[in-house]
Amino acid sequence: MWRRKCPFRRLRMILIWLLREGGSMGTVNELISNLNKYRIKGQFLFSTDDRLSQACNISVRKDYSGLYLFYEVDNGELIYIGISGRSNAAGEIVHRKDGLRGRFLTGKQFGERRSISLPSQMIAEGISALNIHWFVTYGEDSKDIPRPIEISLLETFRKEYGRLPKWNKKI
Repeated sequence: MWRRKCPFRRLRMILIWLLREGGSMGTVNELISNLNKYRIKGQFLFSTDDRLSQACNISVRKDYSGLYLFYEVDNGELIYIGISGRSNAAGEIVHRKDGLRGRFLTGKQFGERRSISLPSQMIAEGISALNIHWFVTYGEDSKDIPRPIEISLLETFRKEYGRLPKWNKKI
């Protein structure tokens, strides 16, 4: 019961993750490089002419949670950090009912499903393509809840660049 009301829960989760990673936040690029330790990961390109469900190569597993990063292909800028999966009051993983792939495909961004909103937003911003990297942080062989990792990445990004990635609205 105390965990749900504890104001330090988020900080505790971040500190646990950082201690596993060697105790230092480092730079955004160092934190992203640390994500390569996850065995189940991948990347794919998405352009405005593609169907998101066909371009996406995230594993179809309901018991996978993790994070995904969007990079602009033209300039390599990291523009979005997102996750699927959260922890409950006891600190245990709660997977999305449709897993990491389902969250990525059916999640809303810019007020609509990504399959609709991504191409529209990319055209509006003159983005030719996205390079999307994904990592299963909680699955068959990894047991890291994605939210503390996301928070650490976003806070480090903000510290390093003075802002969040342009498609992230809050931490």
